[in-house]
Amino acid sequence: MRAMRSSNPAMTGKIFEKVGTATAGSSVMTINGTINKIGLMLLMVIAAGAYTWNMVMGADPDRAGTLAIVGVIGGFIMALVTIFRPKSAAITAPIYAILEGLFLGAISAILNARYPGVAFQAVLLTIGTLFTMLFLYRSGYIRATPRFRRGVMMATGAVFFAYMISWLMSLLGMPIGFMHSAGPLGILINLVIIVIAALNLIMDFDFIEKGSQMGAPKYMEWYGAFGLIVTLIWLYIEFLRLLSRFAGRN
Repeated sequence: MRAMRSSNPAMTGKIFEKVGTATAGSSVMTINGTINKIGLMLLMVIAAGAYTWNMVMGADPDRAGTLAIVGVIGGFIMALVTIFRPKSAAITAPIYAILEGLFLGAISAILNARYPGVAFQAVLLTIGTLFTMLFLYRSGYIRATPRFRRGVMMATGAVFFAYMISWLMSLLGMPIGFMHSAGPLGILINLVIIVIAALNLIMDFDFIEKGSQMGAPKYMEWYGAFGLIVTLIWLYIEFLRLLSRFAGRN
């Protein structure tokens, strides 16, 4: 199972050790089935995002803010449930997509109102990164080797640790300014995190491909789609932050 490890917490080899393979006569996980579910989840994110976006741009921004808070907290809970109960992914993954869409729509509208065009640019950059990494993976230019996995896992863990420290310091009234500034160091950190998030896509592709090859249960299509959406949302948020920083410097 070493080949199934991923730095994305939703896409670890331990999940496949837990769920095993599909029973005789039952449906199995396929790449096409997973792609279809990725498409459905993206539509859910977009639809929910459009809802809170229109609220922010309309006459109900306060309600949009409430829904954004519900979305980020609820999405985190749904992510944990999905990770620890993969069999529930057919239900929890779509709920996660809707909740995260509520959050993304609100923050995108707020930042786009302050810096016109950043949301659309972030979407284009996220899509471009997705297809670029998919091309590099399918062409064999980047392979999910054990060394590659270890490096991405360590880098992702470091980012998570930095996020947690920054959050805790902010709660204590001592924010880490350079991590959130529009200065050169803040932008450099943002770029490094974007690269790490993009490399996680390689791990996600490998997870989905290996899962289909080993005959994982059908519900793992939802789980594989969930893991990829988690990475795409992370990537989009980082692009949104980066573009906002550049716009704020002008």
